[in-house]
Amino acid sequence: MTEEIHVDDNGKLKCSIDYTLNKVGGKWKLVILWHVTFDGTQRYNELRRLLPGITHKMLSQQLKELEQDGLIVRKQYNEMPPKVEYSVSEKGLTLKPVLEAMHVWGTEQGDMG
Repeated sequence: MTEEIHVDDNGKLKCSIDYTLNKVGGKWKLVILWHVTFDGTQRYNELRRLLPGITHKMLSQQLKELEQDGLIVRKQYNEMPPKVEYSVSEKGLTLKPVLEAMHVWGTEQGDMG
């Protein structure tokens, strides 16, 4: 398969893998996407429980970035106490096959026990 090589204005290689990793890379984003894609809409504290080890600051930052990139939807209800829910967006759903493939690969190759 021959692909055209793309470079930016500075001559730096533009790569689709770099783009993807920029949007979903890191320790938490793919796991957050997994939960809102396969477990459904999640509240903030539900995500905290599903992600042991994540700090409040990190979860807030990752959710904000995923929302800014259009991969999740944040819905805030005007009630007391405040209620906020996160769900996968249509754009985020396009990553479902990637998440499934990573799950299969990790299950087959990883040392799960």
